[in-house]
Order: sequence, then C-alpha cells, then structure tokens
Amino acid sequence: TTVAELGDRLEAARATGHTVGLVPTMGALHDGHRSLVERAAAECDLVAVTVFVNPLQFGNPDDLDHYPRTLDADSAVVAGAGGHLLFAPALTEMYPDFPTPVRTSVAVAGVSEGWEGASRPGHFDGVSTVVSKLFAMAGRCRAYFGEKDFQQLAVVRTVARDLSFPVEIVGCSTVRDEDGLALSSRNVRLAPGERRAALVLHRALRVGAAAVRAGQLSVPAIEAQMASLVAEEPLVDLDYAVLVDAGDLTRATSTGTDRPQQLLIAAQVGPVRLIDNLDPRQAVLPPQFRVTKGTN
Repeated sequence: TTVAELGDRLEAARATGHTVGLVPTMGALHDGHRSLVERAAAECDLVAVTVFVNPLQFGNPDDLDHYPRTLDADSAVVAGAGGHLLFAPALTEMYPDFPTPVRTSVAVAGVSEGWEGASRPGHFDGVSTVVSKLFAMAGRCRAYFGEKDFQQLAVVRTVARDLSFPVEIVGCSTVRDEDGLALSSRNVRLAPGERRAALVLHRALRVGAAAVRAGQLSVPAIEAQMASLVAEEPLVDLDYAVLVDAGDLTRATSTGTDRPQQLLIAAQVGPVRLIDNLDPRQAVLPPQFRVTKGTN
C-alpha cells in the first residue's frame, strides 16, 4: 500500500536477477486484465499489478464516483492469473496534497490531442502523470497495457520513450466477449438493452475493415459507412468513427498506403462512454483475441 514497500520489493527482486513485470490498472479487473497479468507472468519472474483509481484522468466527477471499486475481487484475479504483488495505494499516498491540484504534471503533445484527448480534455495529462509516477516507483521493468485503449497505449509509449524511463511497453491484444463487445470495467454499468445496443460499435468497425479490405480508397466514405450503421441504433450516441495512421494517430487520407492504420470508434451508450478499435487489415478476429462467455 506504500510507495516505499513497492520499491523495496521490486528492487529486491532485481537484485537477485529476477525480471519485473508491471500491470497498471484502475481495478474492477475482468478477463482483459487477467490476460495482461497472465502475459506478464509468462514473461517475467515477478509481476506487480497496481490498482489505483486516478482522479486526474476523470473530467466528470460523476464518472469518478461511479467507477467500480472491487479490491477483494481484484486480489483474487491477480493471484489466479499468476501475479505476485498487488499495489493498492491510498489517494494521499499517490498525491500527498490532494485535493490541492498537483504542481507537476506530464503532458504529451501530438498523439494525445485528438479523439479521446479532444473529447475528454485533461484526460491524457492525468494518464501520463500517473503512469510517470508508477514507472518512477517501479524502476526497470516491462509494463503491460491493453490495445483496447489504443490512443492511451500510444501516449504511454511516448511517455516512456521521451522521459527515458527504463520501461519496455508491451501492448496486448483486446479481449472480447463472445458477441464481440470489448471487455471494459465500465460494461457493468450498462443495462441489458444498452449492452445489446453497444454491440453496434464492433459491427461498425468490422464494416469499416471490410471496406478497406475490399479496396475502398476514400476514407470519408469508409467513415460514413461506420457512422451510418451506428445511427441506426437509437441508444448509441456516436462521438467519432475514424481511420487513423496507427503511428501518430492523425486522420488517414487514403487507404492506399503500406503504413499501418487503425479504425477508432467512441460513443456514449446510456451512462457509459465506450471506445474500441480494430486493425482494418485483419479479415477475421485473430486467434489471440480471447473469447469469453457471460462476462461484463
């Protein structure tokens, strides 16, 4: 529960030649998180999972208040997935002067500015700041993040590279329920009808991917197809459905390129904002996408 404890445990492991894996989370762990811990456990000698609901990345106080907190269940998930250490600090352990605003924060230009960055001002500053703190606390390690938060992964990679943290960032494939919905801690807040409606996000991504693979060169036409499909679902309020350059997350100008691209989508479904993404050149769900049953 303390920074000192975490540092001592991880430093002791490295001193005996052990490698360290770090899985930063905000708790409410599901099978997507479980897969991150399992991957870390397969590749590292000691795995530390952090559970901290970071207030700096919530622009909406209601969203922060309703974010699920399930530490006992999280502990069981970590242990069952092969994790060794759970770091669950108090708010004042991470931000000693809270609720006074932090005096030092980290902001990433470029990749953080569009899409989620534009819709949720300050969100990625909060992510970058807390991740920087966790990297500084953990020291040399591999850090595991899910690709479902594609823009966040790009931001975290930039933080680690630009600030010279001795951390290797490992991106892990999105985990989906059997109907295609990307697993998220927020899914538990969806009513049954809203959850069914949310499936349109993945369908729209698949439509966009099919258009790319069919040779459609017009990015606006592809994006319009995705938006049109989402518009048929009255419970879903689309924010964006776009094709971007996977490297810098700028909007793609054409599909006729060898550069990696990614489809991104975000929408409000009932009380919950959901995001998802897909590599348009994947013809089918890749085998590493874990399919789960009956999981929110």
